[in-house]
Formats: sequence, structure tokens, C-alpha cells
Amino acid sequence: MIGPDQRRIIDISQVLGPQTPVWPGDTPVESGVRWDHGVDSPVRVSWFRSSTHGGTHADAPLHYDPSGAAIDAVDLHAYLGRVRVIDVRGCGALVTADMLRPWLTERIERVLLRTFERFPHDRWPDGFAAVSPEAIDLLAAHGVLLIGTDTPSLDPETSKTMDAHQAVRRAGIRVLEGLVLDHVASGDYELIALPLPLAGLDAAPVRAVLRTLS
Repeated sequence: MIGPDQRRIIDISQVLGPQTPVWPGDTPVESGVRWDHGVDSPVRVSWFRSSTHGGTHADAPLHYDPSGAAIDAVDLHAYLGRVRVIDVRGCGALVTADMLRPWLTERIERVLLRTFERFPHDRWPDGFAAVSPEAIDLLAAHGVLLIGTDTPSLDPETSKTMDAHQAVRRAGIRVLEGLVLDHVASGDYELIALPLPLAGLDAAPVRAVLRTLS
């Protein structure tokens, strides 16, 4: 029996830097040094600037619901616990309910979707796969509390109605986006992906990791 401290940890986060793709027109990731080691400073202190949706991040309900909770007010339970990684590569433009149904043979509270053959670390992924509202409804019916995806959004880039986000709003499901799942096999893991408590904001970066169950 492997002890909890010996289980493998798999980082599924993007590295935040100038190369990080961001939503067209959104704030790019920038950083600099405020103070550096030298005669007048014994330490280095840096700064960074980013969209709340830069890199691997958690959407707050406030992102898609004007009366929704900000990210510092969300219950953290959904972001921590057993999760199922589902490989839907080849899904085309839309992840459908029929693609997910075979994976939902028992109650599962968290689901992560792999759509990319290879995550686009250095470019914006035009035409990424979205998730159908019917797929969200199916997940909700099976008790899912959180859905994560390796794409920048659950909805298509050109959507003005945000149907998938509205489906998670109705179901009370939490959302992770921008995960890196290239090196993760389908199956069950432990998820640890706690968002930063950014006061009053609509999303926050996460350092998302999976831990093997044995």
C-alpha cells in the first residue's frame, strides 16, 4: 500500500509568462522587477500583471452571472477531491452528452476534459472545442460539482449567448479552464486546484495538480 505522501503529483497548469496565450484583446501576462539584489536591496521583489482569465484559471459565478459570487467568496470544496479525466480528443467543435455518457456509470463530482492532441502553449487556439449545454446538464444530473477543460472556455470563442456557462450557472457547477492534460491518462485522480482569493473579481489563476490514487 502506497502512503498518501508517496503518490505521484502531476502538474496540469500552464506556466504564466509573456508566451501565455490570452483571449484576443485581453490583458497579456507581463512581469518585471521592482527591487533587485544590490547595495540598496538585500532581496528581489517582482511584479506581474495579467487578466484574471490568463493561463489556468477558475471562473467565478460573477464571470457569467451579474449577481454571482466573486472568486474570493466561492466554496472551495469543488476544487479539491476525486476527479475523472475524460479523453475526448477528436470531438470536433463540440463535446456532446453522448461522448460523456459512457464515463458516467457512477456518481462522480469532478470531471476534466482533454480535447487537444497537444496543448498550444505558444499560440491562441482558434476553433477550440466547446462543451454543449446538454453535456453540462448530463454532468449535473450525475452530481458533478466541477467541470474543467484544456481549452480557454466552455463556450465557442464567438459566442454571445454563453450557453455552456449559463448551463453551469443553472446547475451551480464550478469551472476550470486552460488545463494542460497532454501527459494525463484517462481515469480517476485527486484534484487540487484552489483559486487565489482575489477580492471581488470574476476569476483567478490556479496551480492545478492531480495526485494519483495509488
